This record gives sequence, structure tokens and C-alpha cells, in this order.
Amino acid sequence: MVHFVGAGPGAEDLITVRGAALIRKADQIIYAGSLVNPDLFREKKVSCAVYDSSRMTLEEVLQLMESGEQDGKMTVRLHTGDPCIYGAIREQMDALDRLGIPYDYVPGVSSFCGAAAALNLEYTLPGVTQSVILTRAAGRTEVPERESIRSFAVHGATMVLFLSAGLVRDVCRELLEGGYRGDTPAAVVKRASWPDEEAYVCTVATLAETCERHGITKTALLIVGAAAGRAGGERSRLYDPSFSTGYRKGEESREG
Repeated sequence: MVHFVGAGPGAEDLITVRGAALIRKADQIIYAGSLVNPDLFREKKVSCAVYDSSRMTLEEVLQLMESGEQDGKMTVRLHTGDPCIYGAIREQMDALDRLGIPYDYVPGVSSFCGAAAALNLEYTLPGVTQSVILTRAAGRTEVPERESIRSFAVHGATMVLFLSAGLVRDVCRELLEGGYRGDTPAAVVKRASWPDEEAYVCTVATLAETCERHGITKTALLIVGAAAGRAGGERSRLYDPSFSTGYRKGEESREG
């Protein structure tokens, strides 16, 4: 069987308990070598084979999965963060369906969550912003025009951009043309949760300069919107003494 596992954003103790247990049991591990922390393999079986998929094609990855299944081996396909975001897992699952190989999927902590932790910020703030757009800039791999950064910028929501630090000047141009003001808070987080993590708060107008000054071109997330400035917000009604929920009555309800 093949287990797709989210490795988390980088720190070895941010993988899920379920994911770590599967690594310990695996007969072979295929991992994204450019992004997954190799310290995750400390407790693997001595006999477990480890393959770095950063130097492999889809066909080569599938060949390992298929041969492993034929030999009765358990395979862990280890992806960075949570595999559902830019993990290219659907194409692997479709191929496994065609081959009749069973698989499941263990979610992981996404790097956009790790970036929030690095900055001690909340993406959704009452009265300020209640939506988060996860996207990336168009580079060698295009994005649909309806999902361009410019078109998303119109909403003014919190935006987290993956795989875009190397295109930061293009990103900033589209952000400004789409409607964000130059003084809109922004941030860049490199290698969130790793020992060498870097995090910088700036503005849309200074985002490119910030990335260039610190030599950040990859393995980083760009965050744009009021939340990036760690702004406050209105008090959450959920914990307001006057607000009734399914678990307690607010003061107004008790008075009535």
C-alpha cells in the first residue's frame, strides 16, 4: 500500500503522530528531497530504502511504487507541508487507481500555518479580514487568468503566495495594479519552522526590496494584507459575555 504523508513545514516535530508512525513502519520512502527535513528519517527501519524524488520523474516515482507493491512493501510518499497544496498528488493517485494499487492520505501542517506561527499572526481578524487566498505567481507553470494575482488583489483579502519569492517584483506590480495600496502590510517567511527560519514584516511597496536585501528567492512564502501587520481587530463575539452560543447563554439572554 502507498501512504501519501504530509511532512509538515520543516521542523521534525511538526509532522503528525500518524505520519511519524508510518515512517517508522515503511519499507521504502519516496520524499521531496529539496524541501523535506531528513531528520524525519531518524526512526525509520534500518532496512527501509529512501529515495529522493527531486531528481526523479513521475514515471520513475510510479515505478518504485509499483515494484514495491509487487514485492509486498509498504511505501510512504512524503510531501512537504500538506500534500493537497502544490503537492502534485492527484496525478499520482490517478495512476495508482489505474494500476489498482491502494493508497491513503495523511494530512500535514501546511507551510502557510508555519509562516503564521513564525510571525505570531492570525489570518482571519473580525472586522478586518475573514478570507485567505492561497495562490502563486505565474512562472514557468501558468495559472488560469481568472486566478491571476491581479484579479485576486481586487478583493483586498489576506493573500499567501507560494512558490513566488523568485518573482517578487512581478508579484508586487500585480498586487498594486490589482488594488492593494503600497502601504498595505506584507511579510516574507523563509523556511518556516526550520532552525534557520527568517521572517520579515514590511509593506507591499517594500516587499521586493526586503526579499532582495535578505537574498530570499525560494523556499519562502509571501503574505499580503492587514493580517500581515499583526493588526488587531474587533473582539471575537464567540467569547463576548453578551453573546449566546450553543454551549452558554450570554448576559443579555440570562437577563431576559
